[in-house]
Amino acid sequence: VDAGRFPIKRVTGDAVVVSADVHADGHDVIAASVLYRRAGDETWNHVPMQAIENDRWQAPFPVDTLGRYEYTVEGWVDRFASWRLDLSKKVEAGRDVSPELLEGGAIIADALTRFPEGPEAHRVHQVQRTLSDPATEAGRGVAAALDAELAAVMAAHPDRSRATRFGRVLEVLVERERARFAAWYEMFPRSAGHDPSRSATFDEAARMLPYVSSMGFDVLYLPPVHPIGRSFRKGPNNSLTPAPGDPGSPWAIGSEEGGHTAIEPGLGTLEDFDRFVAAATGHGLEIALDIAFQASPDHPYVREHPAWFRRRPDGTIKYAENPPKKYQDIYPLNFESDDWQALWRELKGVFEFWIDRGVKIFRVDNPHTKPFGFWEWTLAEIRRQHPDTIFLSEAFTRPKVMRYLAKAGFSQSYSYFTWRNSKEEIVEYFTELTRTKVREYMRANLFANTPDILHEYLQHGGRPAFQVRLVLAATLGASYGIYSGFELAENAPLREGSEEYLDSEKYQIRPRDYQQAGSLAEMIGRINAVRRDHPALQHDWGLAFHRTDNPELLAYSKRPLHGDDLIMVVVNLDPSNMQHGFVQLPLIDWGLTPNSTVEVLDLLSRERYVWRGEWNYVRLDPQDRVAHILHVRIDPDARSAGTEDVKPMAAALGR
Repeated sequence: VDAGRFPIKRVTGDAVVVSADVHADGHDVIAASVLYRRAGDETWNHVPMQAIENDRWQAPFPVDTLGRYEYTVEGWVDRFASWRLDLSKKVEAGRDVSPELLEGGAIIADALTRFPEGPEAHRVHQVQRTLSDPATEAGRGVAAALDAELAAVMAAHPDRSRATRFGRVLEVLVERERARFAAWYEMFPRSAGHDPSRSATFDEAARMLPYVSSMGFDVLYLPPVHPIGRSFRKGPNNSLTPAPGDPGSPWAIGSEEGGHTAIEPGLGTLEDFDRFVAAATGHGLEIALDIAFQASPDHPYVREHPAWFRRRPDGTIKYAENPPKKYQDIYPLNFESDDWQALWRELKGVFEFWIDRGVKIFRVDNPHTKPFGFWEWTLAEIRRQHPDTIFLSEAFTRPKVMRYLAKAGFSQSYSYFTWRNSKEEIVEYFTELTRTKVREYMRANLFANTPDILHEYLQHGGRPAFQVRLVLAATLGASYGIYSGFELAENAPLREGSEEYLDSEKYQIRPRDYQQAGSLAEMIGRINAVRRDHPALQHDWGLAFHRTDNPELLAYSKRPLHGDDLIMVVVNLDPSNMQHGFVQLPLIDWGLTPNSTVEVLDLLSRERYVWRGEWNYVRLDPQDRVAHILHVRIDPDARSAGTEDVKPMAAALGR
């Protein structure tokens, strides 16, 4: 990544496959190895590389421990292999090879200086004496020289004295699997009660844990849980005139009760938070905390560290703005103040405080408005002591800035998925994410909605639109998320043309009835179960798009890098109308003939179908179903005859 400026990313258990162009002048035989080690180790491990095509060499090495690995490539002329090849050519040509045998004896004698004492060295020494003896009969010498076992032993003890090493030591950042594969659910704990006039406590919010767990989520993400400032507190729908009981925005952090290491009193205490984290763990959920490095006018930082804020010429502190939006209740921090070192250490300590309380996942608010250097330093420092920590970058910004944050160390990134709704947009964007070098360092977390973003597709498409975006998020990406209310198809915007929610939960407490009819909770649970059962959906790299004859039908498949799990997804992108047409299967890529038959199981409906040949008919009515998530059984010997529960796709869907 950027010529080694940044590490590639992997998770424990992965194999890093290294490719390199390795060549030399002339016709000598060359050899190459991948060298790798844990960062900080002195000794390199060596993995021999294999030539794959046209001076291209390749070898994998394993990464099984959290943290950083280093690797590079080394190549050299293999004197023994070059001699052996030249010898075999001369033997085939019927030439006298006596001088070559003596030369081989000298090469082996030099190699023996690198052999440890033992039976192997003894056997090689016997060959060396045979070749170095001028009286050795030619046939016997040639047989000894060209022995395959000798070649393998010599290759294991190469002469690297004149090896060439790649000019940089490259790095791999190795994280735990949750950094690559997870389902996130975002919830405001203060809305988890039944009284909209007061904040729910963590103990009340804990009653939501079985519900979230039942839908199969891995991560429960909480917006900031810190004390909320009172100065310039916002009212409902971001109004500037709050009522006395209005709770304000959780992102206006800090009051007389404390700052980034304190708990909003309405939620409870730090001990209540600890109990909530423990309860979540008991339900198979990890807590992710929102970290927003900004302060309300009431934050202790404003009083204790005035140098940490930017000021106008009249001496007042500048509040945050994103025209036309104004955030009078938020003061940005000045990361380049004269006291910047103390500020940086303090903010790193915020992460460490919550890590000590059992939180290992952080969603970082607006990281693109803070210096890149701060993130590179902070994330590296945190990982030295806590390599299992995961950081999600919430940066809806320019593509290169978003990518740079990923390079700088964020485990996952928000993406443009929300704004990619047509077939062309989806294919182009996800091809970029999964088929270009971006995939080496940027992992997209596909949030279908957020408290800030209600896309017009959801506003106007009704319940089927939420189903479509759910299927896409959960199957296009290994990591995805939804914000609570998504399962209830909440779609009322603040105004026409706005992506803000009406009565946004950012500014008021909103209890919900999660048991209402039409909830997507059951569908979410089924899809998350499918994700856990199928390795194909736990990776991003195995994504491939397939042709359809209808632009409203999107078809794609996913396979893991290793194993034969194969998932095929067909989605109707039109939430209002039935769409039908033909989907082309990549039978050749699947190792089949164009006339093969495959059996597919719809993992949502549990129906089985038979597909014959490359083109197969699909009909999707959003009032019935918006998509198929199909497990494909590749059986080259399958025939048209089937059982009663296996029916042609066209007949099943043409009803």
